[in-house]
Amino acid sequence: MKMLFLGDVVGRSGRRAITERLPGLRAEWGLDFVVVNGENATSGAGLTGAHASALLDAGADCVTLGDHAFDQKDMLQFIETEPRVLRPLNFAKGAPGKGARVFDAPGGRRILVAQVLGQVFMKRPFDDPFSAIDKVLRSAPLGSSVQAALVDIHCEATSEKMAMGHWCDGRASVVVGTHTHVPTADAQILPGGAAYQSDAGMCGDYDSVIGMNKDEPMRRFITGMSRTRFSAATGEATLSGLYVETDDRSGKATAVRMIRQGGLLEPAAP
Repeated sequence: MKMLFLGDVVGRSGRRAITERLPGLRAEWGLDFVVVNGENATSGAGLTGAHASALLDAGADCVTLGDHAFDQKDMLQFIETEPRVLRPLNFAKGAPGKGARVFDAPGGRRILVAQVLGQVFMKRPFDDPFSAIDKVLRSAPLGSSVQAALVDIHCEATSEKMAMGHWCDGRASVVVGTHTHVPTADAQILPGGAAYQSDAGMCGDYDSVIGMNKDEPMRRFITGMSRTRFSAATGEATLSGLYVETDDRSGKATAVRMIRQGGLLEPAAP
């Protein structure tokens, strides 16, 4: 199976990068399944139903959220009517929507997608992500009930993300980190066959402070005072993510590579 995961979409710039480039990538690379983390796609904080629909219409098969899942209040209702949008498994007891789902893929194949929130350095005390994902992976064994499984681990600490990668190795095809908006150069296939990257980066304007216009974050760091709200940067976005190929029989990854297209981070030609 050929899969593409795209990191946190930030603001209008990130949405534009998805809607303009993803349809062509699906066709050019023959993608079977695309997952997009969209939790910052609306003004850099949360996701509206309308913007979720735009990402899905552009070619995403699934949109994951994160700790800002319900910053846009209409998502509380929208997620109940759109099963292709997933919030974290361990967000809160009684939260609307689902944190994991098995999706149909071309050729009669099935893929599990799940998301968990980390605990280290996060602003809220979320439930244990390891026990949450363990239960889901046990319910959909790789290589039997599903041909692939992707886990989005949304958290601050790279150590916690790496621990999650090893915890899921052999039971998931892909474990990929989100939340910090900075791509890490550690794309690899773990010993048990899981493709892994600590953070996929963001789909947004990198001439910024993690996707936000620079002035206000810099003011707060330098002076300790705020003047206005953060606003998403609107320059050309870099499309950042992870491309993975898997074996349908085992569900293990056979190829993995970082994706960086457009904007400041697109690799220069040799």
